[in-house]
Amino acid sequence: MVEFPLHLVRTRKLADGRTVTIRPVRAGDERAEAQFLESLSGESQRLRFLNYVQAPGDRLVHFFTHIDYDRHMAFVCEAEGGELVGEARYVANADGRSCEFGVVVADHWRHSGMARLLMDALIRAAQARKLETMEGLVLSDNQDMLKFASALGFELTPDAVKPALVRVTRKL
Repeated sequence: MVEFPLHLVRTRKLADGRTVTIRPVRAGDERAEAQFLESLSGESQRLRFLNYVQAPGDRLVHFFTHIDYDRHMAFVCEAEGGELVGEARYVANADGRSCEFGVVVADHWRHSGMARLLMDALIRAAQARKLETMEGLVLSDNQDMLKFASALGFELTPDAVKPALVRVTRKL
């Protein structure tokens, strides 16, 4: 069994005064993770998963919550009261030098600064693991995410095969 990385837990105050806890996900978060994913609007699900997901299946929720904190790392944002309201994760690629990331924030928490806190934690974890590159795919109509990724230092490259996608890449 992998030990929970307690040293990565951080409590932060957002610009609007709300307090959140940024922490690694735990296997015991399955129900909260399912509720979080189900609470996302259809549009938020489409933007995060690059298509519409009617309801997260047990398999996806299990994958999202049973991680090794090394090749697969995920941080959740927990609001006061224990509700999960955001998450960011990476999964290392087979080359062991790069990883694919994803981030999503609850609709009613967007533009709160939480995504930045989640991504900062995720980037630091990837750097500590000595990963060299972080990348992701973003829908070309997801202008908020493209601006956000650019502000974090990601390079944006239109996908040559699928024009509806943009690859975002950052050297770590």
